[in-house]
Amino acid sequence: MELRRQFASDYTKPAVDLRRHPRYKLEVEICVYPRNAEVVRGHTVDISESGISAMLRVEVPVGEVVRLEFRLPSGNVDVHATLRQRNAFRYGFQFVDSSSSLEPIAQTCRQLAVEQAVSVEP
Repeated sequence: MELRRQFASDYTKPAVDLRRHPRYKLEVEICVYPRNAEVVRGHTVDISESGISAMLRVEVPVGEVVRLEFRLPSGNVDVHATLRQRNAFRYGFQFVDSSSSLEPIAQTCRQLAVEQAVSVEP
């Protein structure tokens, strides 16, 4: 009986986000450059220090390393990323460049954290 109660309580616990970095809403245009295909244009949905998600109209293979170009408040970003997941037209990319080249992204995430936390407070 105790074991059954323990399992029941495990299922009622809220889901925990296991991501390394929080995501922040960000809607900007993005260009995806696959290795052996033409540029794919879309728009971003959210960003974190380790990745970005975007809505694309053309299929890109999961697992492929691509080059991404997009504009942040701090300037243009040109970064490499691995396509980690796809859900319909939404694609999730994980950045693979060195941490120094990702500094504008980290700076933007810090800024978005402040802005989006203020907009959520009552």
